[in-house]
Amino acid sequence: MFTLQLARVWWDAAIIVGALAVLALASAIVTPLLVRRGMRTPAGMRLVNQLSDRIVDVVKRPITVMVLDEVIDVIRTGQYTRNISDAIVENEDELKALVAEKIREDGGIGVIAHLPGYDKIVGQVSESVLHVLIGMLGDRRMDEFVADLLRNNLEQIQEAVHRREYEHVGAFRRAGE
Repeated sequence: MFTLQLARVWWDAAIIVGALAVLALASAIVTPLLVRRGMRTPAGMRLVNQLSDRIVDVVKRPITVMVLDEVIDVIRTGQYTRNISDAIVENEDELKALVAEKIREDGGIGVIAHLPGYDKIVGQVSESVLHVLIGMLGDRRMDEFVADLLRNNLEQIQEAVHRREYEHVGAFRRAGE
């Protein structure tokens, strides 16, 4: 008997939550239409909008914290530098050409650029730089370094979320805005 009553309470709660969700969705659709036509938002819709905003405010922070916790756990298990190393190996020819191009464009080289065999030296240096980089990125210690770096940044973000520091900062702007 008790489980039947409990099931009915859950069912009633589900119906209420569903009805509120439908009202919030309808209000989210209708409000901009009314405002565009120069009409005021009805009081009932303003109330639904305010209720929706409060529900989102209450729910978003715990969800954000849970997602950050999950991301931190995932980062602890990854081998990110190996992925970078694999990408470098996959694009080695293009990267060698890019490094050589940037060395040639470097204004600090001066007279050295006119020495015989300069292009061969630049090509060899570019190849050596990539091989050293691939070797470093394939090393377990570099994986630990990058994992620590990512974890420390995520933990800082997590602390800022816990302390609500982000609420006092303006909205994020993309470069160029």
